[in-house]
Amino acid sequence: MKDGPAPRAIHDRLGESGPPRQVYYVMAESPCPYLAGRRERKLITELAGPDATARYTLLSSAGFRRSHQFAYRPACSGCSACIPVRVDAAGFVASPSLRRVARANRDLGAAQLPAKATDEQYALFGRYIGSRHGDGEMADMTVLDYQGMVRQSRVDTRMVELREDGGRLVAACLFDRLDNGLSAVYSFFDPDLGRRSLGTYMVLWLIETARAAGLPYVYLGYWIRDAPKMTYKSRFRPLEALGPDGWRIVRD
Repeated sequence: MKDGPAPRAIHDRLGESGPPRQVYYVMAESPCPYLAGRRERKLITELAGPDATARYTLLSSAGFRRSHQFAYRPACSGCSACIPVRVDAAGFVASPSLRRVARANRDLGAAQLPAKATDEQYALFGRYIGSRHGDGEMADMTVLDYQGMVRQSRVDTRMVELREDGGRLVAACLFDRLDNGLSAVYSFFDPDLGRRSLGTYMVLWLIETARAAGLPYVYLGYWIRDAPKMTYKSRFRPLEALGPDGWRIVRD
């Protein structure tokens, strides 16, 4: 996340005897990475203290996402295209196409690990970015940038690695465990294995893992109807979207 000039602080209205105030900052505008010709602006707050996971759970329920030790949400002038979405894990029913994806990947082994960056992960990450997002803001990430993305967290953050029978790493997903669900941070996979639909499969893994842990939701970040790279999120139903009236099931 890039800093802008002198941010404007906004404070929660908490009593002096209440918990420490959560301070918010409005960042400078920058080009929108999803919709051409538009500008984005973020509202951010730092996650800190022993109750960081509990605070982030509340913030996630209000549409925030995490990057490093910060939680953020869009605060764009005149645009509300970014819609926070989450899957109802308990009510999830896989479509025939999603069941085919699950069958195609049942040979893979999944290991849930602490959030630790490795050279093996970074090599796969670099291949994925170069193939799928070579013109994006992550294209120039160094190994130190990657390590920061994985390690710089003050909440319960984990990594799942997916491997073939021979042990080759083919996909990985960084995610946070919240009090009410799992939140996908970033996933990447072998771009040469398109037939496996590994990005889709990692969401299925998160849903099943949340179910097994008795957690109700899987947070998938922001969904933009007009952004082709985000259309996959609408495949996971029931899908809930956050709007002016709270979380509601997406019907279309």
